[in-house]
Amino acid sequence: MITAIAIDDEPLALEVIDVYCESIDNISLIKTFTSHSKAKVFLNKFPVDVIFLDIEMPKRNGVDFFRSLTCDVKVVFTTAYDKYAVDGFNVDAVDYLVKPFSLERFNEAVLRLINLKKIESDSVEENTHLSIRADYKLNRIPINKIIYIEALKDYVKIHIKDENTIVARATMKSILGKLPKTEFVRIHKSYIVAIKSIKKISSAELQIESEKLSIGNSYKKHLAKLF
Repeated sequence: MITAIAIDDEPLALEVIDVYCESIDNISLIKTFTSHSKAKVFLNKFPVDVIFLDIEMPKRNGVDFFRSLTCDVKVVFTTAYDKYAVDGFNVDAVDYLVKPFSLERFNEAVLRLINLKKIESDSVEENTHLSIRADYKLNRIPINKIIYIEALKDYVKIHIKDENTIVARATMKSILGKLPKTEFVRIHKSYIVAIKSIKKISSAELQIESEKLSIGNSYKKHLAKLF
């Protein structure tokens, strides 16, 4: 089941999404909002799979609001203007619905969400690949080639052996939850490392491949148990 919220400053637009969700299996609209701030408070307490998000709203652009979120959530933009399409896909939107959109078109977006969730779920179960959206596509990264992962504000930078790094919008917490617990460890608020790649370790830092990474004070006790 896909869980969702919707944000729009027009109550009628929210009613349409509510009716559409009631008409489609496998999606549950948990709550609707006309305010970004109230939606953000809710998301911090009750995570959902996706936000149906209007772009043009008073005070703040919907794309900017989505960029500001730290929780791991997908987005489908809903707007009366197609001029924002590029901005939407620059933040890896799952879909972009131009108002007024039909039930059939809305259902297409839901099917994309379902398929994406299945791909990500299958990948986690296999424990062989990490699936993550970046560079306008879904990347499947072999877990055994990940060296370490670095936090970059609202993004993560994945360092991969013998390949280019991948930068994607995600939180460190969500990424760590998708990796095998016996193969990766968080050593700092900014670093998750592959245990097999660790070359040397001291009280303050460790060497991984040719890089030296700092160890956060709150992670030292856990690392001491591992090594």
